[in-house]
Amino acid sequence: MPDSVLARLPPGSLRFVIAFGVLLLVSLLVLLRRPAGPLVRAAAAAGVPDPAALFLSLSAGANASIKADLRALTAGPHLAGTPPAAGPAAHVLDRLRAAGLQTLTREYSPLLSYPGNASLALLRPDGSLLARLSLDEPADEARPRRLVAPYHAYAPSGGAVAEAVFVNLGREEDYAALERLGVGVRGRVAVAWRGGGYRGGVVARAAEKGAVAVLIAGREDGGVERGVVLLGGPGDPLTPGWAATGGAERLAFDDEAVKRRFPKIPSMPVSAETAEEIIRSLGGPAIPAKWQDGLGVDAGGVGPGPTLVNFTYQEDRKFETIQDIFGVIKGSEEPDRYVILGNHRDAWTYGAVDPNSGTASLLDIVRRLGIMLQSGWRPRRSIILCSWDAEEFGMIGSTEWVEENLADLHSKAVAYLNVDCAVQGVGFFAGSTPQLDKLLVDVTRQVKDPDVTGKMVHDTWSEMNGGISIERLARTDSDFAPFLHHAGIPSVDLYYGNEFPGYHTALDSYSWMEKHGDPLFLRHLAITEIWGLLGLHLADDPVLPFDYQVYAKQLQEHTNALSALMSNSQAVNLMNGFINDLSGAAMEVLKEGKKLQQLDLYDENARMRRRLLNDRLLLAERSFLQAEGLQGRGWFKHLLYSPPEDYESKLSFFPGIADAISRSGNLSAEEREASIQHEVWKVSRAIQRAASVLRGEFSRQNDPSNFSSLVTP
Repeated sequence: MPDSVLARLPPGSLRFVIAFGVLLLVSLLVLLRRPAGPLVRAAAAAGVPDPAALFLSLSAGANASIKADLRALTAGPHLAGTPPAAGPAAHVLDRLRAAGLQTLTREYSPLLSYPGNASLALLRPDGSLLARLSLDEPADEARPRRLVAPYHAYAPSGGAVAEAVFVNLGREEDYAALERLGVGVRGRVAVAWRGGGYRGGVVARAAEKGAVAVLIAGREDGGVERGVVLLGGPGDPLTPGWAATGGAERLAFDDEAVKRRFPKIPSMPVSAETAEEIIRSLGGPAIPAKWQDGLGVDAGGVGPGPTLVNFTYQEDRKFETIQDIFGVIKGSEEPDRYVILGNHRDAWTYGAVDPNSGTASLLDIVRRLGIMLQSGWRPRRSIILCSWDAEEFGMIGSTEWVEENLADLHSKAVAYLNVDCAVQGVGFFAGSTPQLDKLLVDVTRQVKDPDVTGKMVHDTWSEMNGGISIERLARTDSDFAPFLHHAGIPSVDLYYGNEFPGYHTALDSYSWMEKHGDPLFLRHLAITEIWGLLGLHLADDPVLPFDYQVYAKQLQEHTNALSALMSNSQAVNLMNGFINDLSGAAMEVLKEGKKLQQLDLYDENARMRRRLLNDRLLLAERSFLQAEGLQGRGWFKHLLYSPPEDYESKLSFFPGIADAISRSGNLSAEEREASIQHEVWKVSRAIQRAASVLRGEFSRQNDPSNFSSLVTP
């Protein structure tokens, strides 16, 4: 201000001007220090789009962008640990950098498994050659062949010359049917049709029955399904619970923990044509009528023999370098809280469905977030976008990263949002931990249905199932497994289409996607929008949109189903009181959250109270972990949604209880009840812990929370 102006001010006014100036300066400093997220939300009233609206506004032409990315990613096969895997990795890194995101990479050195030599032949009963059988994939018409030959990763080297038995899908009920026919597989080669659950479980069950090898048939379309047959959970088999870094400790192959991970007998996927040739050569009892569906066989029995199968397989195990890639957007207000979106990029073949439909969708989210950052937006919490490697070998890339960063993730991870096969057919499907159900449903109301004009995804999703159906994530076939089952992080899994007939075969190509899977790439667009909006709400909502009332309701449904299965066991009824307590705590938290949402975003006290509430919300899921893990399966720590040991179990929840039931066949009734009751108590204590965490206080010892009276001494 010029001196002449100051001289004309009345007495005392100078002090007023100086004080006003200081106040204005402080106000400006406070305003400038306010997080960008609240500023964007405040600007919405002035016509600036909120993050969700801005994200959706960037959908124009996105399907073309996704299509171009998918074409580039699937130009050739890119199996983890092989030189061609470098191409998609470079593409992902380039797209992250082009969007202006901070990029990071992390390398690991796990044990991977590739095929060596293999042979298969039919012999006459006297051992003379009847026919050499093809191990090729009829659907792989490329010349010269570019794809890895069909094989089972981690199947041990071995061979057999033995009679064959057709075991249908290789389930327990199939072996029971064979037993009624007087047929066993001990010392024989089991020939199974794909569809009996996890292929590693099919091989393990055959080994338990005494088989010396397993052949699993592909589909009539000529595809032969590659895949892993490891047991006991995801991750590098030699570093269970810690990361497979270059200098890490590695267990020996003769360590009991390692030996339990590997199958005991060799196995191989074969074409339907090859399997049918073997089955036609079999005698023995006729194939049961209900096994005939899908069989292209007009003769033959279930065996054994009289022909012999001569099968050899040589595995090639290697330590290979894999690379995880990350794009990071640092949060403006809570940079130490992580919302994580992930997809793997490695594939058994070309990977147009599995996984690169998801990779292309992730890259479109990256594109949109980059534009939003340029507009001045920043999320309240940090967003981490992950491209995992070596998922097809047992979720290795994601598992090693989770194991390496477990302590950090336990205290800071908000949620993990997974997309693997983004598009494999018609219809929207989703799985999640229950506290995310409401958010997921709400988001689908904001996204246009890709197949029905004038409707939203929510409408067709509900109509398809006669109501909203959300799966619980008690399976280990994608990268949510380490986040949920090992680290206790709320998770979501999204995809279009219930299943893909070309799964892990040469048919998983860009051509299939363009002609059949999603010609206009609008299903990709829908998944991108749902996935991105979920991430934005979790990163930007002042109060985390978690609803544990839904969780409590789901647990009650699980308990009712378990009680019916066990004929209203008194031990199961124990859980009801704890679930009621969780429901009460969840209701208290919902009310608290609504009050905090009404407070000034800029008030420091309100911000601290929201932070404390959000911490309770994100930590409640960790309460369902048990430090020592499930009995005999220590890597799996989630007591509600880890997978059961028996892949044919009727329970897709409470894995410790499911294991106790499946292991109780040789126990007395009293021992069985005691074993199950012990597992029920573990689950009950976990539910009680979650209620205490939500309330943010120690357990109240004098409250009526001791339900021991429900259990007979």
